[in-house]
Amino acid sequence: MRVARLMVQAGSIPASRLLCCEFLLKEKQMKIVKGVRPSPRRIMLYGPHGIGKGTWASKAPSPIFLDIEGGLEDTDCERTSRLGSLGQVAEALTWLISGEHDYKTCVIDTIDWLEQLIHKQIVKDEGKSAIKSIADIGYGKGYARAIPMWSFIISQLEQLRVQRKMAIILLSHAKVERYEAPDSESYDRYSPDLHKSSCGMLQEWCDEVLFATSRVFIKKQEEGFNKTRAVAIDGKERYIRTCESASSLAKNRLNLPEELPLEWSAYMAVVSKHYAAHAQPEATAEATTVDVSGIVVDGSSKAPEVDPEYQEVLAEAAKIF
Repeated sequence: MRVARLMVQAGSIPASRLLCCEFLLKEKQMKIVKGVRPSPRRIMLYGPHGIGKGTWASKAPSPIFLDIEGGLEDTDCERTSRLGSLGQVAEALTWLISGEHDYKTCVIDTIDWLEQLIHKQIVKDEGKSAIKSIADIGYGKGYARAIPMWSFIISQLEQLRVQRKMAIILLSHAKVERYEAPDSESYDRYSPDLHKSSCGMLQEWCDEVLFATSRVFIKKQEEGFNKTRAVAIDGKERYIRTCESASSLAKNRLNLPEELPLEWSAYMAVVSKHYAAHAQPEATAEATTVDVSGIVVDGSSKAPEVDPEYQEVLAEAAKIF
């Protein structure tokens, strides 16, 4: 209670924030990284069935496929045996993080099938015979329970990037969804075949969200009696959309061209060109150390004077946290 009262006197600041401020005051230094630094890419590639997503990913450097969907028999790639549970996927990721291997790219085939495993696990954990699917768990609670599971998967993938310097490719099928635009009428567009909450999490985490599709040409066909109908002709040209549009969800962080051929070499060519254009001299690309003793605290850029009583609060808070 004494600690709580002193915290109120200090301005009702949570103990965790007080500890953070104390850390900055003690260290007074922070590493600042300057410039563009190449890093293993985090890519989501989605598209219709049979467009060539797996073939595209198989051309990445030393890929290992986590086979969840079971459709890789005709793809020349190294892959796990089919992973049929969330536990098996977690085991595969753990091995990639800590095991001995030379793989440079982790490909999840597919992320929407992984979502099905997550949903099945949630239904299993519910332990009720009346609940057959995650949608049967009322008020959206089932989908809410999926969020920490996705957070775990993302943290494992991030460890692969940071510790093993592996690129991550998430493959997904596409769906047509109704997009409720806030400033216009709603319309249909392509997006990854995922629940909106998990789709949002993965979009934010990924560096690129790419939509694989094929060029379709429309031809007018006469039907007589002054009537025509539109006939779609597949031009067999497969390509990637890198920027969001009215018809499809996409994003990239490297100012890529709006369209690229559906070839790994084409993607890597523009990525390499971007990094070459932003290459930093070695001296400026290194992390530097700066004095942050004057960091802004409670509206002031001057380091506050810390009275003895405040110091005592921090000491007691440190014992608790």
